[in-house]
Amino acid sequence: MIVWQKAPDVKKRFLNLIKKTDINWLKTEDIYFYRSTSAQTRACARIWGLSRLWQRTLKKNPSYIVEVISERFDKLGETEKDKILLHEINHIPRNFSGALVPHIRRGKRSFHAKLKKLYENYHSARRLCR
Repeated sequence: MIVWQKAPDVKKRFLNLIKKTDINWLKTEDIYFYRSTSAQTRACARIWGLSRLWQRTLKKNPSYIVEVISERFDKLGETEKDKILLHEINHIPRNFSGALVPHIRRGKRSFHAKLKKLYENYHSARRLCR
């Protein structure tokens, strides 16, 4: 049985990351953070979006949940944790609609090209902080 707990430490890390990488289009008040245990997945983290139908039904703004899988995420080094969270950030579209950006591999919408740019911004920010 999966157990979810709020993860304020992950939220703090996430907020730090978006400040360092100058990501200013996220509505952080509508992003929630949970740590799960006993999840049957190979992933270190997952992101969940609130679809438009759920938004209308619940009368809720577009929202996201970032779930870190405790057994995998907590073992990682600090840099790897940041990379995982940057990956999850990359799934959130700029219009913050509640939808998720898929792993498109080619062209100007390439998920991995955008992620590489995020990593570069992150590494630049880390060098400046030293």
